[in-house]
Amino acid sequence: MARLLMGRWDHGGNLLIEASRNFKDGDDAAMDSYVALHATDDMAWAATFDVDVHRHAVQRAYEEYVRDEGTDLIDKVHGFEPTTD
Repeated sequence: MARLLMGRWDHGGNLLIEASRNFKDGDDAAMDSYVALHATDDMAWAATFDVDVHRHAVQRAYEEYVRDEGTDLIDKVHGFEPTTD
């Protein structure tokens, strides 16, 4: 399975996770269609991770996109707080 996270960057540089959905591995067409329907502005963000569990995807998103920026990741889907150390 692949976990797709979607959200947006806020004006303070924080990443807000607003959607989380599993897709079959390699189902790029379905993921692309989903993103196209929900990404409505230039602050939109989406990424896939080869994990089945939401919190693992959120942790990876934090490590890969947020940690070095000095901002926060805010999970509005399940409220998971990534480990920051």
